[in-house]
Amino acid sequence: MTAAQTMTGAQRTLSNVFWLGLKELASLARDPVMIALIVYAFSFSIYSVATGVKLKVANASVAVVDEDRSYLSRRVRHAIQEPEFQYPEEIDIADVNGAMDEGRFIFVLDIPPDFERDALAGRLPVIQLNVDATAMSQAGAGAGYLQAIVAAEVEKALDAGAESAAPMRLTMRTQFNPNLDPERFSAVMQLINSMTMLGVVLVGAAVIREREHGTLEHLLVMPLGAFEVMTAKVWANGVVILVAAALSLYLMVEGILGVPAAGSNVLFLGGAALYVFSVTSLSILLATIARTMPQFGLLAIPVIVIMILLSGSATPVEAMPAFIQHVMQVSPSTHFIDFAQSVLYRGAGMEIVWRDLLIIAGLGILFFIAALARFRKMLR
Repeated sequence: MTAAQTMTGAQRTLSNVFWLGLKELASLARDPVMIALIVYAFSFSIYSVATGVKLKVANASVAVVDEDRSYLSRRVRHAIQEPEFQYPEEIDIADVNGAMDEGRFIFVLDIPPDFERDALAGRLPVIQLNVDATAMSQAGAGAGYLQAIVAAEVEKALDAGAESAAPMRLTMRTQFNPNLDPERFSAVMQLINSMTMLGVVLVGAAVIREREHGTLEHLLVMPLGAFEVMTAKVWANGVVILVAAALSLYLMVEGILGVPAAGSNVLFLGGAALYVFSVTSLSILLATIARTMPQFGLLAIPVIVIMILLSGSATPVEAMPAFIQHVMQVSPSTHFIDFAQSVLYRGAGMEIVWRDLLIIAGLGILFFIAALARFRKMLR
């Protein structure tokens, strides 16, 4: 085969991939349900999660049982303020168990009799704090806040400053998110979760739909190969996801929610392109295993859930069991979360994140090769 023939074959392949991709885009444009899902996933879904899911203590309900009725107990009660807590409601000690059972309060603070007298005398009185741990996101942090509030008020009452009470002072400086704003975390993570979900759903559903409707058989009578058909699906659906993610990043995350990006958006979108390639290749691999749309849904749902929950977007990977940490290294979402957090939160450059990009690209190539082998078998 001459160089000219090789060039002509490559041009024909690229032309086939391009026109098949346009066919995929036209097919997607005629599917209003998928269009609505894309719009929802990159707009209202991100907004609702960022503004509705609170990872810090906010507006937590508190009750106080004041058995002391002293000046110090009143100071403690009045120090519990918004926005972390609702204004504390005073209840009787006999009502504590019933109120906790009914879920009326997350925290119930029981101030014992003679609390002020014992504190001033140095007898170390004990305050009981009842916590409803079913409200897990607020229970631990809220208990710490209340403990700090009580300690601060007792310190003021004893007229003992922090400098005289301890030989050192701890100064805390919070980097990357000085105000501990949960929107800065949850908005970007939800954007990535939407990319993961649609990357699996769009391409896999397109393959299954054409398989059920017999469109793939029509393609077999044309001078097309499995590589061309599969590559067209990857680039067409990948471009849709990438464009939607870019618009969501600029308009929703940075625009409406006001979440600043510490690093380069261009670098993030470049990494997102590699991630979309990896996820869409995985999606085709799943679609070659399933035979019908219900089977694909049952196969894709656990894959999406695992990729989202165990990738580091909800819980740090380091906090998971060692076995899970090793298993999740084969998921591109784990490395993309690490990449995205480094770029958008900490302002990292290519010299820091290149390893993550290399792993994402490598996993994408492996998924693509495995999917191509099964896709060819399926077409035969």
